Amino acid sequence: MRTTLYLLLLIVNFLFQRLGLNSRNSSKPPSSDPNRDKSPRNNSSNKTGGQKDHKGSTLALDTHPDITHKLPVDQTLLLQGIYKEVGYETRQVVDIEFKRIVTEYQAQILENEFGKRFIALFPNGVNSRIQYGNGLKAHAAYLSQYQLLPYERIREYFTDQLDIPLSSGSLYNFINSAYSRLEELNVLDEKVLHADETGININGKRQWLHNASSLKWTYLAAHEKRGYDAMEYIGILPHFNGVMCHDHWKPYYRYNCPHSLCNAHHLRELTRANEQDGQVWAETMRIFLVNLNQQYSVKMVLSAKRNKPTTLINTELYC
Repeated sequence: MRTTLYLLLLIVNFLFQRLGLNSRNSSKPPSSDPNRDKSPRNNSSNKTGGQKDHKGSTLALDTHPDITHKLPVDQTLLLQGIYKEVGYETRQVVDIEFKRIVTEYQAQILENEFGKRFIALFPNGVNSRIQYGNGLKAHAAYLSQYQLLPYERIREYFTDQLDIPLSSGSLYNFINSAYSRLEELNVLDEKVLHADETGININGKRQWLHNASSLKWTYLAAHEKRGYDAMEYIGILPHFNGVMCHDHWKPYYRYNCPHSLCNAHHLRELTRANEQDGQVWAETMRIFLVNLNQQYSVKMVLSAKRNKPTTLINTELYC
């Protein structure tokens, strides 16, 4: 009787704790939070626009402009006198230009005294009489796979803005070519991989989308199972020897490599331990992790400003 009563109390306590779980203290998505309250927007007395001490994103002058126009002073509007040039005032206009660029290769043909002809070699990759360039292919794949634009919208974009006819079949071929070349990249050489999985729907059937990503690359694979069997079939994690970062899920620990645990999940679990279990130390640890992350983020921002990195569309996939 005592054992039965103890088990019933444990079950009641467990069910009670589940009632208090939400996206703040568990892995539940925000969409499952009951009665989500929207924070009311009060009318502000501040003036429209950027506020005091607000860090804006003003354009910076470019030290190497693409086009320069020199504007002389109309001296007919000046009073009589002797003037000398002491400098100039600079203003820049940052704009974009939409235009198609056609590159023609003319291979020289030589003929000897016997009538035999010799034709110069075309550059590698120039195989057809007329074809799409690597920059166009990369841009089309970027619009589809990153900006998530439908094929028809991308086709209209190239036709209307650039006067370049582009069929859905060609767009599919560009994406498939990029996919094939990405397969040649070996994410197993990365020092750190972040692993996760999430439920998706394929043709009305529940599937699992498995992710293995580094700072540069993301490998996605769908499988009908979530755990170890799927990871073995995909074939990334079984051969990875670097640091694997994940959310504590047990199947990941079946792989013999260094493990790093996700602090986003730590924050939720610490919040739950403080709010539902009354563990005061958990809130202290949560604040410590948040402050540590903020300090690291500030260092990363300062480093980025010094190095001024630029994100470009990767045309090397097609080269």
